[in-house]
Amino acid sequence: MHTHANSLETDYQKPVMMASLLISFLMLGGKLYAFFITGSAAILSDALESVIHLLATSFAAFSLWYSVQPADEQHPYGHGKIAYFSSGFEGALIMIAALAIIYTAIADLIKGPEIDSINVGLWITGGLAVVNLFLGMALVRTGKKHNNLVLVANGQHVFTDMWTSFGVIAGLFLVWLTDLVWLDPVVAMILGLNILWTAGSLMKNAWAGLMEKVDPEETAQIVGLLDKAVGGKIIEGYHQLRHRRINHQVFVEYHMTFPSEDTIQTAHDKSHRVEDALHQLFKGDSVVVTAHLEPVHHDEAHKDRYPESLSDPLGAERS
Repeated sequence: MHTHANSLETDYQKPVMMASLLISFLMLGGKLYAFFITGSAAILSDALESVIHLLATSFAAFSLWYSVQPADEQHPYGHGKIAYFSSGFEGALIMIAALAIIYTAIADLIKGPEIDSINVGLWITGGLAVVNLFLGMALVRTGKKHNNLVLVANGQHVFTDMWTSFGVIAGLFLVWLTDLVWLDPVVAMILGLNILWTAGSLMKNAWAGLMEKVDPEETAQIVGLLDKAVGGKIIEGYHQLRHRRINHQVFVEYHMTFPSEDTIQTAHDKSHRVEDALHQLFKGDSVVVTAHLEPVHHDEAHKDRYPESLSDPLGAERS
């Protein structure tokens, strides 16, 4: 097994995650204040989403710290899979928020909404939405650049919060123009349905990661590289290819065949040429390659290996 570790440290993660955590407190306080002065169901739905966002961001911050802890005896592949659990957990919390928003909007529509101080509510909600816009862009851009699902999921949640706020602004603006206050809870329900879709998307991606669903594009890249190695006579062939990704870590396993006349050193050197090419293919990622080297006549080499004692393959050599 050969491991290539690059300089992927957590320095790039800490500023954006800390900013997300601090801003989530700002969002919650600002939206609650806007609700108290307006009584808007749409703003309340936005504030409820921010409560969930604060909880989700707190867990995301913990997951981000835990995911980069080094591998140990109990976790030889590291701790990166918590990122998928974090994404699914965030999706579940978003779903709860969406259902609460829809329930609140329906209740408000039944009893009859009352809205005051629309202008102030619009300014507060608009300012918070702009802040979320820039935060979400920073989180998603950083997460995609470093293949960090925790940051991407949190950024998508921030964008959900932002679109909710913009929807609230649109609803309040329509109420201000038309004096039709029932538009406020209707907009809230529409926003709740949109948030449900985002929650489903996050949970779907988390499930795919936990079940180690491979990326077809990455599979094609690895197969293409190995086929090129065969075409260039670096190796005779390959089989039992497997690969998986955990955030910025890529694990690749395969069996490679070499001419019978190759020495162990020659086969080893050729194998490393392929490994080096894989590191170049996934530049910026931490790549772990596990290669099993075999003679080209694979079937013959594996037939009747232990004719005298199959129960003791590592026993002393018989004379």
